[in-house]
Amino acid sequence: MYFFLSHLSFSDLCYSTAIGPKMLVDLFAKNKSIPFLGCALQFLVSCTFADSGCLLLAVMAYDRYKAISNPLLYTVSMSSRVCSLLVAGVYLVGIMDASINTILMFRLCFCGSNEINHFFCDVPPLLLLSCSDTQVNELVIFIIFGCIELITLSGLSVSYCYIILAVLRMRSAEGRRKAFCTCTSHLTAVAIFQGTLLFMYFQPSSSYSLDQDKMTSLFYTLVIPMLNPLIYSLQNKDVKEALKKLKNKKWFH
Repeated sequence: MYFFLSHLSFSDLCYSTAIGPKMLVDLFAKNKSIPFLGCALQFLVSCTFADSGCLLLAVMAYDRYKAISNPLLYTVSMSSRVCSLLVAGVYLVGIMDASINTILMFRLCFCGSNEINHFFCDVPPLLLLSCSDTQVNELVIFIIFGCIELITLSGLSVSYCYIILAVLRMRSAEGRRKAFCTCTSHLTAVAIFQGTLLFMYFQPSSSYSLDQDKMTSLFYTLVIPMLNPLIYSLQNKDVKEALKKLKNKKWFH
């Protein structure tokens, strides 16, 4: 469980690092520019770890299913080799998708104004800047992103269906409570992540605006990665005890 959580944290950190520092520099810089290769690298890294984070949530749901349904066989079914292969598969898919999109995106012609109306090199503002035919890019993005979302949502749905069935078969009320507590933090992270993602990429084109996209992207790229450690740490007993002590502490005498 913590193995996958560490990789989710790593993915969030890399994703935010690809975007956050440059955005902060641009806030105070007069010359807000990024080299062509720098933009391509930012696009590649952000796409890689956005996909990886998405798929890791599905893998974590499967991991929780194994832990709840067969706790005695968990270390066998989710051995270090299996966990490593799952994580390697997640990163491989992320790298492949990002590489395809980066190659297709930066083969386009960018003529006229090269001012990106965004705080990082994202898909919509780059497509708007291009004077080439972007239909192939849009089709490839739709297919790949659709497949990743389908795999993620299917994995989440199937895993949690089996988790619910496993919990309902438990005779102990304490066991059911612990099982649901185990899943609460993950479900919260999934709801925030997937809700933002679906709102961002599946809203009607008639209601789309770049200003709205910027606000959603800010939440998606910087706020969610900061929220994830907080969401998962709230289920930790030591953190709960520390918060209780902090709450009961007398600040004024």
